[in-house]
Amino acid sequence: MEQPHVIVLFGATGDLARRKLLPGLLHLFRAQLLKHSRIIGTSLDELDDEQFVKLVREACEEFSPEELDDCWPEFAKMLSYVPQSAGSRGLAEAVRTQERELEPHGEVARLHYLSVPPKAALAVVHQLAEEGLAERSRVVMEKPFGTDLESAKYLNAQLHEVFDESQIFRIDHFLGKEAALNILAFRFANGLFEPIWNRNFIDHVQIDVPETLGLETRAEFYEQTGAFRDMVVTHLFQVLAFVAMEPPTALEQGPIGEEKSKVFRSMRPLDTTAVVRGQYVGYRDLKGVAEESDTETFIALKVEIDNWRWAGVPFYLRTGKKMAESARIISIAFKEPPRTMFPHGSGVGLHGPDHLTFDLADESRMSLSFYGKKPGTGLKVEKLSMQFAMHETKKTEQLLEAYERLIHDAMRGDHTLFTNSVGIETLWERSMPLLQDPPPVRSYRPGTWGPNQIHQLIAPAAWRLPFERTWRDPDAYQA
Repeated sequence: MEQPHVIVLFGATGDLARRKLLPGLLHLFRAQLLKHSRIIGTSLDELDDEQFVKLVREACEEFSPEELDDCWPEFAKMLSYVPQSAGSRGLAEAVRTQERELEPHGEVARLHYLSVPPKAALAVVHQLAEEGLAERSRVVMEKPFGTDLESAKYLNAQLHEVFDESQIFRIDHFLGKEAALNILAFRFANGLFEPIWNRNFIDHVQIDVPETLGLETRAEFYEQTGAFRDMVVTHLFQVLAFVAMEPPTALEQGPIGEEKSKVFRSMRPLDTTAVVRGQYVGYRDLKGVAEESDTETFIALKVEIDNWRWAGVPFYLRTGKKMAESARIISIAFKEPPRTMFPHGSGVGLHGPDHLTFDLADESRMSLSFYGKKPGTGLKVEKLSMQFAMHETKKTEQLLEAYERLIHDAMRGDHTLFTNSVGIETLWERSMPLLQDPPPVRSYRPGTWGPNQIHQLIAPAAWRLPFERTWRDPDAYQA
């Protein structure tokens, strides 16, 4: 990508910018994917260019996995800052000044990254429109994309007054992870698995994203959202679409977007009797939380997709705060074969069905479990697994972190890993039964796996987490 860019980072001094966005931009520059560009930071903090460069360096030293090297001086020259007190006119002047410097390298594009609270996003959008900064630009929006169907439609209508849908990139960092893309490669590049990726061979699917973090610093925000709005609509449903979609005509943004939208349209409206809402003990003691708060910090639900491929196959989704461990897995459970041929005591079926597991954490791992014979006399079996981890390859230096990949895709205008307005509104429509009549919240202790009712939800199957077996340590097998 050689087109020069002016990147305007709103909320440039915030936590997301410091932890992910600024180190990510440095990595893109180091990987020569950010040539002939300028980065303008803006926020409420009163900083000058020199202070902003210092802030960026400190953020990169703390959160970048790589040491700062000889590329830092050149990267620092790309940075400048405009405080919000300078107004929209001051920001526009800074953008156009940087564009004039880049014009010798070709037509300059603009990328606006809105790392701001949802309530401030539309104000920024209208600010861009007033100063003519929406032209030749793309805008990256952070979640949530509305809180129900009505608010999502309003948000999209407001955005479309300024930007065409092709200019809008609603970011979901889950889909930028290497393991999420591996789902597409695994399904469609291998003749072994795609023929059995359907209701005839798959018993159920689990998408499980527990978190150990609490809500000490986000409780006031969470009171307006809850786990379902914060995590399920914006993250877990998007991952579900990758697992459930039909083969696209091409691995390109248009065909993939069409197939994801078909999945959302095929989802049955959520059944509130197949939903477990929970709240961890101690949440109501946090600042900004109502004494009788009904906000869920945990949710588990069953999703049904009513189409030819998936009819009758439940998708179980679970996410929550203050849980036993943090993980991000997709687990496909295959149907079990008849066991009548195996003698009593052989061990067949004792450890559940065969599973294909994708770990969406940074290690990007996959595992396929199956039964195999134990060595020795007689016919006894045990559960075995084949595992793969991305860090075992020799190409880890080519990996892009999720935000890096998505920023790069947005600069190229590639919507493959982003959702669109139609998809978002369809998801909120399917979610309205739950939002209008939610089941009561159940309390659960911090450090557990949620309320006990989750086991009734998934019975007679069982939750894949916690794992009975640990991921293999590749270093332990190196001689």
